[in-house]
Amino acid sequence: MAVLFGLVYARQNLSLGISMGLCMGVAYGLFDGESDQDGKAEASPKKPERRFPVRPLAQDETESARRLAWKVFTEYESPDYPPEGTEEFRKCLHDGEYLKGIVYYGAFDGEKLVGMLGIREERNHICFFFVDGECQRLGIGTGLFRRMLEDFPGRTITLNSSPYGLPFYKAIGFRATDSEQTVNGIRFTPMEYRI
Repeated sequence: MAVLFGLVYARQNLSLGISMGLCMGVAYGLFDGESDQDGKAEASPKKPERRFPVRPLAQDETESARRLAWKVFTEYESPDYPPEGTEEFRKCLHDGEYLKGIVYYGAFDGEKLVGMLGIREERNHICFFFVDGECQRLGIGTGLFRRMLEDFPGRTITLNSSPYGLPFYKAIGFRATDSEQTVNGIRFTPMEYRI
């Protein structure tokens, strides 16, 4: 699986965005196996499956979701961004006007929030998509996305992907709609998902 996280920041009628992911492991967690000497894949022994329930978050849970987003961003993305890009991300997490209208979903390991997805309902645009680094490659990002789709049937969903997230987003069905861009220190490729 990929560590997923993202942001879209709108200011002065300018949409800026990013959905970032650090892709690690074999085929983004879609296959758990090893190659034999001929390069053919062999399935690994089955591991006990962990469940990470996903549900919409209540308003009083959204602050913890944004804290998770900041934690993952500072661990995995901020070191590769110029200060300007990190500051843009920080601003969006604390801008009350920007945060209005976002529907949040959370994935849980027991009571602990381990993944989150935020989508602008009126625009069908994913603006946050993060999975805790300790819970990577466990299907959490895919589970969040599938659960969100249940509430947005038949709609075209958009996001802005960092270079790291492109392989994962392509694997779950997104396609690029434009070339890579950089705005306020943040690199992203606009993408969409059509059913």
